[in-house]
Amino acid sequence: MKIYDVYGIGHALVDIECHVDDSFLKEVGLQKGSMTLVDGQRQDLLQERLKNQMVHRSSGGSSANTMIGLAQLGGRCFHSCKTADDELGRFFIADMRANGVENDASLCDPAQGVTGRCMVMITPDAERTMCTHLGVSETFSVENLSEHALRQAKYLYVEGYLVSAEVTRRAAVEAAAMARSHGVRTALTFSDVSMINYFREGVDAIVSGGIDLLFCNENEALCYAGTDSLEIATRRLREIARSFCLTLGARGARLYHQGEELNLPGIEVKAVDTNGAGDLFAGAFLYGMTQGRSLYQAGLLAIHASAQLVTQYGARLKSGQATHIKKSLGVDHE
Repeated sequence: MKIYDVYGIGHALVDIECHVDDSFLKEVGLQKGSMTLVDGQRQDLLQERLKNQMVHRSSGGSSANTMIGLAQLGGRCFHSCKTADDELGRFFIADMRANGVENDASLCDPAQGVTGRCMVMITPDAERTMCTHLGVSETFSVENLSEHALRQAKYLYVEGYLVSAEVTRRAAVEAAAMARSHGVRTALTFSDVSMINYFREGVDAIVSGGIDLLFCNENEALCYAGTDSLEIATRRLREIARSFCLTLGARGARLYHQGEELNLPGIEVKAVDTNGAGDLFAGAFLYGMTQGRSLYQAGLLAIHASAQLVTQYGARLKSGQATHIKKSLGVDHE
């Protein structure tokens, strides 16, 4: 019997959320809605500019957010990553464990670098623009993987951001190969269009061995397929993944699993912060699938969870919300 529902790997980042307006993004040269990688110096300057506009701090990173979402719903998960032995690194580890995620973060000497951080800038239309300094998480390597935890999981979950550096890309590719050797299903999220545009070879290196479950949004799907047709993109996704979740924002999601395709409508809500919505969608969907729920039930849970999330600030649900959503949909943990 498997100990974990999901074993996740990804960058360990502390998310620092701030409120800004469009003019600020133009002033600092950031493309709205994008994720931009920066060095420590630029991150320090940006953080100083925003010190009076910070509203929330939490452990983050794409995979970390997904693992927390899964744990909040009652799933069992393990997360491997890398932080520095500094204040942010210790905060990250404690916050993950406090949210029910087993974690074996590798702490390195601060002389080697700092813990990664992500400035999440939220504009009045709820769009999030991210400016990220990866810090020591950029050196997450094969040696930081836990094969023992991986072989005890139903799924491996890989965040696409790992393809942005050679050492992290090798770790992701090796983890996928390791998962296949132990009969563990593989799940990948594209994470961001920039990963496809600038690190396509890394994405293809992970995909080449076959992906059991792929998560992406509409822009990422179209970019990967090199088309402006959603139907063509969907057919392309079927060629590289046995199952996929294609999120369409307020329009819902298109799901595919074992030859079955579903189009689920979105839920009309007033969005104030879209940060982490895709990560939670993945966590909720993985929870449903690992608990033996149908494709429809897993997708419905994911849509309701992410719709709830965007109505509030922060990349995770508040206490009690996960339980309420499960009960309202009749997908309580058994």
